[in-house]
Amino acid sequence: MLYTTFGAFQAEMKSYYTRTGSRLQYPEMIRYMAQHGLMTEKMPEYKIPDDICSMSDPEFDRLVDTLPIGSAESVSPLPRAVQEDHLIPERRDVFIIRHPRYTRPFIHSHNYFEINYVVSGTLTFVFEKESRLLRSGELCVIAPGSQHDFYTESDDTIAFTVCIRKSTFNTTFFQQMSGQDLLSYFFRTILHDEEKPNYLLFFTHNNGSLIRYLRLALLECTRQDAYSNSACVNLTHLMFVELLRSYSQTVRFYNYKMGSGFSLVLQYLQHNYKSITLAALASFFHYSKPHLSTLIRKNTGFTFSELVKQLRLADAVRYLQNTDLKVAEIAETVGYHSADHFSRVFRSAYGAAPQEYRKNYRAEPDFIPFRHEETAL
Repeated sequence: MLYTTFGAFQAEMKSYYTRTGSRLQYPEMIRYMAQHGLMTEKMPEYKIPDDICSMSDPEFDRLVDTLPIGSAESVSPLPRAVQEDHLIPERRDVFIIRHPRYTRPFIHSHNYFEINYVVSGTLTFVFEKESRLLRSGELCVIAPGSQHDFYTESDDTIAFTVCIRKSTFNTTFFQQMSGQDLLSYFFRTILHDEEKPNYLLFFTHNNGSLIRYLRLALLECTRQDAYSNSACVNLTHLMFVELLRSYSQTVRFYNYKMGSGFSLVLQYLQHNYKSITLAALASFFHYSKPHLSTLIRKNTGFTFSELVKQLRLADAVRYLQNTDLKVAEIAETVGYHSADHFSRVFRSAYGAAPQEYRKNYRAEPDFIPFRHEETAL
């Protein structure tokens, strides 16, 4: 393993561009520096202050300059279908770098998940031949198989790239997107479909929790102990929790066939499913009923009626498990006009009537501390 620092790496990137007028990608520059004796076998020494979370962005950027970068297996020239091991070090599930400045524009895809977060400045984002600027506080999750690129020529831009192995994303982070929340389910669906290029774009306004998790995860990537990989995975998981908790309402995504407004349809349905009809939903968003019905079925795998039923029943289960409301009251609360109809639908879905389901769920008596000791006395 050979090493350099983020600062030395970035200085060489700019120097190479100034000298030759050409640019390299991240793994190409690592290979170039290794071949030209610009890396060492000894890891550079660095010191991490105790107050990294209270540092300003420029202060933390100067700290990043001192952090080590290790060489990974790379190929030259870089293929347009980049593989995990071209960038992510062996035995690492998550790999985080400060996004290099002066990289060569290079439309590519890869078989891992990528997150880019802009702390300050702007990052040019090219996706399926369309271009836009990512600005401070914007975070983009790229699905595998999507043609894209990120680059900047500004010395003032600070951005970070998080690379996550596909297997790790599927087994760890998708768990956070598989609950009853309709948007979370949808995010999981679109990110898992490699036949449709897609991304999720979050507008975080430089959320302090996200920055804290990102900084700590980046530092864990520099450690070599037996716990650093696990710590980095868990910190990245916390990033996803914060994104879903705080920014699901404003997320945007890309899909040629869908358009970026479809997430708003799901958000509206999520909050109004108790009384909404397909006609009302279509009218609100200026779709025809057949077109909206097709969009919902194609991009969620369910019909409008199936989605509404699942949302109602999921809420009903929570009421049965956590409240003493009567079945008729729960039926009305989740949008059913008839308690009998609600009971039939519930039995069909869960194999038990609502009262029976509640009884089975509460079959175990509540734990009362010291109950046995008090009885003995």
